[in-house]
Amino acid sequence: MTVHFIGAGPGAPDLLTLRGRDIIAACPVCLYAGSLVPEAILQHCPPGARIVNTAPLDLDRIIDEIRDAHAAGQDVARLHSGDLSVWSAMGEQMRRLKALDIPVSVTPGVPAFAAAAAALGAELTLPGLAQSVVLTRTPGRASSMPQGESLTNFAATGATLALHLSIQKIARVVADLTPAYGADCPVAVVYRASWPDQKILRGTLADIEAQLDGGITRTALILVGPALAGEGFDESCLYAVDYDRRYRPQSADSPWTDWTPDAEGAATHG
Repeated sequence: MTVHFIGAGPGAPDLLTLRGRDIIAACPVCLYAGSLVPEAILQHCPPGARIVNTAPLDLDRIIDEIRDAHAAGQDVARLHSGDLSVWSAMGEQMRRLKALDIPVSVTPGVPAFAAAAAALGAELTLPGLAQSVVLTRTPGRASSMPQGESLTNFAATGATLALHLSIQKIARVVADLTPAYGADCPVAVVYRASWPDQKILRGTLADIEAQLDGGITRTALILVGPALAGEGFDESCLYAVDYDRRYRPQSADSPWTDWTPDAEGAATHG
């Protein structure tokens, strides 16, 4: 018996990975976060599967469901929205399952920031403007922020910021970021990325707050940074005529005949 944690993606049912779909289809028990995981994904469950919406359950009750499945020798598909590596509450569940000696596996999903960038048609790391993306949030009821992980500190890097779980604190976001980025810094708010009712707002730190209406109070991602303008950036050397491609194969089937590690032991092909 195994508990399979599966990232169900940002909302669109067809953004579920093939691996995730196949695991769901093989599990007689499915626990899903009903507040964010679309019910269409549950169509992959096998006939007769026990399907439990965990939105109203506390952690103890979720673990009880898994414990019951474990006693019956039934695999569990545990669905979370987006990707499991950030803000999924997977860690606290895995800690308890480890103590119970219950095996687990993890299948990644499409994260919300990637779905939001796709909706914008944006690359978040443009040469000369930004080469880093910071995934962060403002303090909330469920989790505080560690010392040092402040918006002002992240803003000092000039990186593209992807702020989750922060739309209700847009005024604070603007106040904290404006000194470093400037009032004219591009901002995008993507509400329910990839869902049918997706909504996109574009503006600057100076005017984005005024564009928000009362209907956007959750499930919205805030993206901030010069790269969102999509202009004024350098071209990558990757496809330049004179770029040395000796560590890059000409096709996916080409052998790595001249592969060598770099000074730090990492592959230098790109």
